[in-house]
Amino acid sequence: MTDQRPSLQKPAPLAYQNAINSNANMTEYVGFFAVGYILASVVFIVVQTQLVMNPHLVTVLSVIAAAYIAVYKFIKHHKRALQKSEMNRLTLAGTATVWLLSTLYFLGIWFALFDVVSREVFTEMAIENPMPLVSAVIMIMLLTLACARISILIFNRLLTPK
Repeated sequence: MTDQRPSLQKPAPLAYQNAINSNANMTEYVGFFAVGYILASVVFIVVQTQLVMNPHLVTVLSVIAAAYIAVYKFIKHHKRALQKSEMNRLTLAGTATVWLLSTLYFLGIWFALFDVVSREVFTEMAIENPMPLVSAVIMIMLLTLACARISILIFNRLLTPK
């Protein structure tokens, strides 16, 4: 004989089931972050030709636009807000992607625009006194990380479905 007693457990809420079942693959949204960063950077670089803008401001605005696009797409696809672990993954992976793209951009400039003499002068300058370059790189990395985290957090709260 089989046991025909009804279950006493309540079904889990739908949002909780979606959060457990989906275990969102964040690589797609890191890709949205990267594409948003590239598009925003191109737009702000074009604007920068007409208006004087600080390069750090361009980076911050590009990261904000990228965070908006990534969070908007996530909420549109999953019908829920990002969880804390997903925000952390998106922040770190988005920042790493931004820096990978910036490195490729720098290498492109290094080999395409600089001649041999300019490369030697820059290399000697960096070897002679590396601290200003190192501190600038650390500062912009922390700025990018903080901006990405704050932007993702704010857009996650603003775009959360009711």
